[in-house]
Amino acid sequence: MKPVQVDVKVIAATNRDLDEAVKDGRFRSDLYYRLNVIPISLPSLRERREDVPDLVDFFMTRFSLETKKNFNGINQDALDKLIAHDWPGNVRELANVIERAVVLGRGPKISLDELPATIASTPSTAPSSLAHRYNENVGAYRRQLILKALAETQGNRAAAAKALGLRANPIYPG
Repeated sequence: MKPVQVDVKVIAATNRDLDEAVKDGRFRSDLYYRLNVIPISLPSLRERREDVPDLVDFFMTRFSLETKKNFNGINQDALDKLIAHDWPGNVRELANVIERAVVLGRGPKISLDELPATIASTPSTAPSSLAHRYNENVGAYRRQLILKALAETQGNRAAAAKALGLRANPIYPG
């Protein structure tokens, strides 16, 4: 048998504090140091509500294609409820809510009555249209900067982060 050489990159995610787990002996230190090359800290969805509309669009497109149903938008009142929700289940919970709405909904837009009652009854704290536009513009500008940095560093994320003045953070424990 002839050995085959491969080049593999592993991306792993956790909501645990692995530094603490290594110190307590609950996680292998050798594995931790192999995985902890470029840690990326990602706050929970409740801390970055401005990402909800983009995630809704992504999941709606994905589940529309999977189910062969024609969904192309979401009503503003439904979106406001999704933005206001606390998302204890984080992005997975949002994905499940959108999948349910697409599978059970009639389309072409997700409406408030296609959301679970726990979310539909969430008090809306929708941003004003001016604040909403501000968040959209800031997010778009941030994406442009990141894409430009990635292009300038030939896709090297560590070099792009350094060029943008971002520092590597330990894995987010929450």
